[in-house]
Amino acid sequence: MSDTRLLTEIRRANRGTRVQYVLMVIFGSLCILAAFAPFQDIIRITTVGTLFGFTAGLWVSHLIQVLRKAIEAQKTEPQAATGTQ
Repeated sequence: MSDTRLLTEIRRANRGTRVQYVLMVIFGSLCILAAFAPFQDIIRITTVGTLFGFTAGLWVSHLIQVLRKAIEAQKTEPQAATGTQ
């Protein structure tokens, strides 16, 4: 997928989805920075684990949201085609 197409898809996404993407990028970047930070090992491991947990949690939440929307769209599609509700 080209960069312009990717940016177009992100711009078409609703506000909630864009916020989730931004938070994933922020927490993921902080996770990488914390991994190379000059902290004690226990602090670095705890920080990276926590930030990775936030990033993974956001991703799973986003995945569930997308799947739920797809299931709802699939359920309403046959009803729209037959004209019954």
